[in-house]
Amino acid sequence: MKLSESWLREWVNPAITTDELAAQLTMAGLEVDAVDPVAGDFTGVVVGEIVSVEPHPDADKLRVCKVAGDGEELRQVVCGAPNAREGIKVPFAVVGAQLPGNFKIKKAKLRGVESFGMLCAQTELEAGEDDDGLWELPLDAPVGTDLRDYLSLNDQIIEVDLTPNRSDCLSLKGVAREVGVLNRLPVTEVTTAPVKPLTDDNLTVTLSAPEACSRYIGRVVRNIDISRPSPLWLQEKLRRAGLRSIDPVVDVTNYVLLEQGQPMHAFDLNTLRGGIDVRMADAGETLVLLDEQEVTLTEGTLVIADHDRPLAMAGIMGGKDSAVGPQTRDIFLESAFFNPIAIAGKARAYGLHTDSSHRFERGVDYELQEAAMERATELLLSIVGGEPGPLVKAWDEAHLPQNRQVTLRRERIVSGLSLELPDEEVEAILEGLGLTLVERTEPGWTFAVPSYRFDLAIEADLLEELARIYGYNRLPTRSLSAAMAIPARPEGQLALETIRRELVARDFQEAITYSFIEAGLSKQFEPDLDPVPLQNPISADMGVMRPTLLPGLVTTLQYNLNRQQERVRLFETGQRFVPGEGGLRQEPMLAGLIYGSRQPEGWANAKENVDFYDLKGDLEAVLALTDAADEFRMQPESHPALHPGQSAAVYRGDTRIGVIGTLHPQLQRSLDIPGPVFVFELALDALKDARAPAFEPLSRYPSVRRDLALLVDREVPAQSLFDCVKNNAGEQLRDLKVFDVYVGKGIDPHRKSVALGLTFQDPSRTLNEEEINASVERVVKRMEEDFSATLR
Repeated sequence: MKLSESWLREWVNPAITTDELAAQLTMAGLEVDAVDPVAGDFTGVVVGEIVSVEPHPDADKLRVCKVAGDGEELRQVVCGAPNAREGIKVPFAVVGAQLPGNFKIKKAKLRGVESFGMLCAQTELEAGEDDDGLWELPLDAPVGTDLRDYLSLNDQIIEVDLTPNRSDCLSLKGVAREVGVLNRLPVTEVTTAPVKPLTDDNLTVTLSAPEACSRYIGRVVRNIDISRPSPLWLQEKLRRAGLRSIDPVVDVTNYVLLEQGQPMHAFDLNTLRGGIDVRMADAGETLVLLDEQEVTLTEGTLVIADHDRPLAMAGIMGGKDSAVGPQTRDIFLESAFFNPIAIAGKARAYGLHTDSSHRFERGVDYELQEAAMERATELLLSIVGGEPGPLVKAWDEAHLPQNRQVTLRRERIVSGLSLELPDEEVEAILEGLGLTLVERTEPGWTFAVPSYRFDLAIEADLLEELARIYGYNRLPTRSLSAAMAIPARPEGQLALETIRRELVARDFQEAITYSFIEAGLSKQFEPDLDPVPLQNPISADMGVMRPTLLPGLVTTLQYNLNRQQERVRLFETGQRFVPGEGGLRQEPMLAGLIYGSRQPEGWANAKENVDFYDLKGDLEAVLALTDAADEFRMQPESHPALHPGQSAAVYRGDTRIGVIGTLHPQLQRSLDIPGPVFVFELALDALKDARAPAFEPLSRYPSVRRDLALLVDREVPAQSLFDCVKNNAGEQLRDLKVFDVYVGKGIDPHRKSVALGLTFQDPSRTLNEEEINASVERVVKRMEEDFSATLR
């Protein structure tokens, strides 16, 4: 938002400098991005009048002008501007003038003709962006007057960067209100009396989408003279706000937008067919916009239409067919309130961004429309004349925003700001911001929130307003103190921080990725799930909520590989979003990824790449943190994103809690990853339950180990053998491990040799040979029955 300091000071004029004003606004939350002069640094430029123009004798593109303005005599100036003509008034830099860039005007000779000065364009004075020719001034400009004085160019442009919640300050009125309360000064607002109708002409207005447009004000104005130029003061205020003067009607609507914060639009009345209907667009309808871009409207787009066709995209941009032009004599002015939800994101969906959409999608005062219409009508009549009709009003009370009241307690000011403010100052600050005191009670106050402050809803909002206006830098600094109890931490719960520390200790780095991913990528990882689409995505590659954390980690791997990081070990904790019959489920997950070499590059480290068992070991270390590793198992299962035969499901008991495996080769190639990628993903809730630490005395009696080498079918997983041993070896089994697997010469090609080490121990006595043999025999017998196993 750009505004001229001189315009702001017409409303409220504190006795502070420009720099102090900028600092004051910034500290109040309205960050000032820049303060720039409205024109470059120049001297010696006056209002000149071209009295005569003759062709240059030796140059077709040059003209010899006689210019008044430098004393009593006419000065001869050679000029190449295409619009140099007799009778116009332009900036005239006389001999000795100093222009921006330290350029001094001297007497010169151009192609043999003497020139005493220079006629200037806007860009040459750094006073605008129009460089098509000479800067034409109003015909009533006094000749010989210093240009800086005539245009009041000793002024500054203040550019304010507003947060989205402060839409009330997207106007001069809003900023002036802030400056007024900051300096405890009254604000001189523009007051406009209702315009008396001179005709009975009007149009019928229908609100077919009241949930999107709940108030619409219109007025017919006939017999305007659009050929009249906008007054200089109006053009200058628009220019200093970054807007170009177009014609009086457009200039007035832009002026009201800047001054009051209410976007408005004008239609050529003679192009309208029937009345106005504010409705949702029908799919496939087209509209040629003011910028001559043709758009195909979607069903969710709010439009202003007549009885035959859409005329404008509501709150965004008008249409070309109904636009005001040089031949327009009758207009229909509109001023409306649109629900911010109905406008938000619509302009961006069509590749547009306008001053109107910028305001409407943040929220416009829903009680401002009538006052803005009267202000615009008054200005139009003073510039282009005309015969106004009565106001046409349409509204739906049920869909207008409701008036709000907020209660503020004195004790909350003390606890929240560490400050005791006098009642008079609290009331002065909040009433200066437009709030109305409804009730004063012993505990505090109740205030009514003005219609332009959409961001004030709870007590904390009023505290923030007090802090802003009182001054953040004036608030006392105090250490926080409170009676706090140390929360209980059950020993049977595994903390997420413990899992993070374990993975970091195993050389992983934690990643934090977006919860939004591209729809196609989601289908590659979870083809059976329809991800939840976003109504207003940040970009096309962030269109759906992630049903798994793996796409984010793999995308992060791609990012690292593109930057020559060949060894990557990542993990992430976060929510995944799974649609279901009961609605959207948000499930906390833990995911990990490894890629590249097993160890960092170094002379003592072997150059070996990671494999499935590296990640399996890392995952088992995490599962062991629960002290219930025996409850977890991995079972071969297929997954659409993982390599067939190199993927497994992770179970805790009979509950499937995640997957582990190698990324599918086709998916790997489609993502342009040169080597195999190993990933896992687990439900975090399944890791929360852990066994509480418990003391168990060490046995003083010796342990006995027996080794069994069994021949079993190759398809038999080691986990099945483990389960069989544990179920049949008895209570004295203390440890079980696989210490050898052999296939090859001397063994049936359909079988394998698995060597198991069984360790027995009793805490109260020494086990005898018969007990151990009995346990081993039970295990061997069950192996023979269940797996057709034989001892090797």
